[in-house]
Amino acid sequence: MNFTTRISIAFSALLLCGSFAKAQGIHFSQYFNAPLLASPANTGLMSEQDYRIGANYRSQWGTVPVPYHTYSVYADLQALRARNETNWLGLGVAAFSDKAGDGNLSMQRYEGFIAYHVQLNEHQMISAGASVASVQRTVDFSKFTWDAQWDGFNFDTRMPTNEKTSISKTRYTDLTAGLNYALYPNENLYIKAGVGLAHLNRPTETFFGNANQIGFRPTANVDVLARIGERLIINPSAYYTSEKSAMELLYGCLVTANLGGDGVNTSNLLMGLYNRWNDAVIVAFGYEWSGLRVMASYDYTISYLGQYINHNGAAEIGLVWQGKYHDANSDRRRPYMCPRF
Repeated sequence: MNFTTRISIAFSALLLCGSFAKAQGIHFSQYFNAPLLASPANTGLMSEQDYRIGANYRSQWGTVPVPYHTYSVYADLQALRARNETNWLGLGVAAFSDKAGDGNLSMQRYEGFIAYHVQLNEHQMISAGASVASVQRTVDFSKFTWDAQWDGFNFDTRMPTNEKTSISKTRYTDLTAGLNYALYPNENLYIKAGVGLAHLNRPTETFFGNANQIGFRPTANVDVLARIGERLIINPSAYYTSEKSAMELLYGCLVTANLGGDGVNTSNLLMGLYNRWNDAVIVAFGYEWSGLRVMASYDYTISYLGQYINHNGAAEIGLVWQGKYHDANSDRRRPYMCPRF
């Protein structure tokens, strides 16, 4: 399969995702498997691989009448790295989608990413990235029940609502920027810290024509990879974001155990435990082989809401496939040091 064919598959997957799912404020517990969502500075940030294709699915609060469903699919790649040993360009595309509630409050987000990565020396790197997204939100007012339909005992959906009952849409353009710094003193340790700012242009989001500007959304993340022995890598990390009065802090650790194999045929078992501050405990597990990572996770709700939903939270699945689009024997690039088997 040549490079053009692989990229065509990635773009087809993006279009397919957009056709069957619509979206809202996007977030995943497996933030480590959604690199472009975490920061545009992660675009094309791969040590030894050339491209990456991934997908995420989240089903939240399955015990409520209408669960939340969130989807994403993305693809990013490196460019110009064959010409430069120590710096390269990252390019990427993504589609995010979410649907929630009786009125199918939905979001469709299509986004393009660009980043540039520069190795300062043998042990340090900086990355800067930006993205531009086209966002559409919709809500179907015909699916709601209204006070005018209450007959004293039940809601009678055959009665007139005296309200607007059509599908409303709003569209806007959204800008995001991010910056990463990485330190890798040896092949057994890699530390990356990043910051970002979403909604740079403060877009207006409204179904009724009023001036409802989206607030700035700062982000911060820390990621550490440390090899412990020949067959074990630990990966503690943390991710923070906030918008107006809302805040999310996720932190925990992923452990990768080598099961055997060599090179591209290496197989690994992944196990992780995370916490979303004041909300949920997250257990994750997965398997990695020949460039493909498959992971599943579950959120156990510990907030006050847990007592009303039997502590059911969210189930997630994450897929990531990485590979090369050139002859590995002719690769003269200088890979940055990062723990690997």
